[in-house]
Amino acid sequence: MLSRHSDPIAAIATAPGRGGVGIVRISGKALGPLVALLCGRALKPREATYLPFRDADGQPIDQGLALHFPAPHSYTGEDVLELQAHGGPVVLQLLLARCLEAGAQVLPGLRVAEPGEFTQRAFLNDKIDLAQAEAIADLIDASTAAAARSASRSLAGEFSGQIHLLRDALIHLRMLVEATLDFPEEEIDFLRKADAHGQLAHLQQTLAQVMQRAQQGALLREGIKVVIAGQPNAGKSSLLNALAGAELAIVTPIAGTTRDKVQQTIQIEGVPLHVIDTAGLRDSQDEVERIGIARAWDEITGADAVLFLHDLSRWDAIEYRAADASIASAMAEKISKKIPIIDVWNKSDCVPAERTVQPTANDTVDRSVRLSARTGEGLDALRRNLLQVAGWQSAPEGVFIARARHVQALQAVDAHLMEAAGQLHGAGPALDLLAEELRLAQNALNTITGEFSSDDLLGVIFSSFCIGK
Repeated sequence: MLSRHSDPIAAIATAPGRGGVGIVRISGKALGPLVALLCGRALKPREATYLPFRDADGQPIDQGLALHFPAPHSYTGEDVLELQAHGGPVVLQLLLARCLEAGAQVLPGLRVAEPGEFTQRAFLNDKIDLAQAEAIADLIDASTAAAARSASRSLAGEFSGQIHLLRDALIHLRMLVEATLDFPEEEIDFLRKADAHGQLAHLQQTLAQVMQRAQQGALLREGIKVVIAGQPNAGKSSLLNALAGAELAIVTPIAGTTRDKVQQTIQIEGVPLHVIDTAGLRDSQDEVERIGIARAWDEITGADAVLFLHDLSRWDAIEYRAADASIASAMAEKISKKIPIIDVWNKSDCVPAERTVQPTANDTVDRSVRLSARTGEGLDALRRNLLQVAGWQSAPEGVFIARARHVQALQAVDAHLMEAAGQLHGAGPALDLLAEELRLAQNALNTITGEFSSDDLLGVIFSSFCIGK
């Protein structure tokens, strides 16, 4: 994509399907001749003009609004022409074909845009940075109101502004270190007099605050994958239905009803939770059920959190407790210790309130919930527990949207600053190593805004956009 970024491009900018209005967008250099050919006249900048859209033979395609945004005052920083017609797919395809046909006459090289290419032009022409470009896609894809508001803050530059403040402080610190390296014969201790220790400590403190907000933003964007696991008939499908507020999974008294995963995305305080109901875990001779159980273990090992369901109504049975213990042991072997396991004691409505159970190997005070999926008792406690293990803190208004790569970059910055602090606080600091760690920290920061990014990374990011954006 990068090698073709000077080509004029055109695309349908609205979503596929029928609608009241559809938009065809064109971006390139010097679109004046194309505007005149398509619209039959020159257009006043940034002023909507109602006119007919005609094909090459002068036959009407539709009537609508045309807007011309001369460079650099446009979304892409190039000349942009938008044709707003009725939102029928045939009409828009005819209008796009007419634009390409006219381009062949007066705008050589005009082609259909690739996914995300309009936004890529905006990035390449310094209208937005990379974090803002990603926020555009995140705003379009937002699945919750909190995610949409956070993406809007990132698009407005709030996240980028925090990164630039960190970068400026880092550059100033690097300048002090480089000055000390460049003038070793001077008797002036630049680092001590400029309080380099204090500056680095403040930089680390500010980074921690930005990282915390970015991690919250990543949760809003990505959500967490929650897998419900346990023996057959423990109430897994009932719990999924209760959390989703809909009858998504089949619930029967017959063991092994669920043969394959059933997934639903819900939200708790604006955080998306991708909840997956799985086949009951047991030894089975049924080939189809065994495939379902194998898939269940695949989901469990790839989860962000596991809800290990126990049936209180069967807890007195020695065989049942032994089977639960076997599942707990298998989980300990198969999944990472970083994946939290919440013990969920289901069917509390079927046993006396004073009934107590022996904790499992996974059971802890803050990761154990007693509930009834049938009555809803205890569901709020489970929701709070899920947010807690996900690391969510109820402060959505201060959060900006972020991606996993942003969090990883900030973690890399943190690691380099810790190394730099070790060098600075050591006896006789190695200034060349200190300078290198600060340089690497700045490079990691720059990958977030795109000031230091590979073409491969840009290709991956923009190819995930919808066509026309």
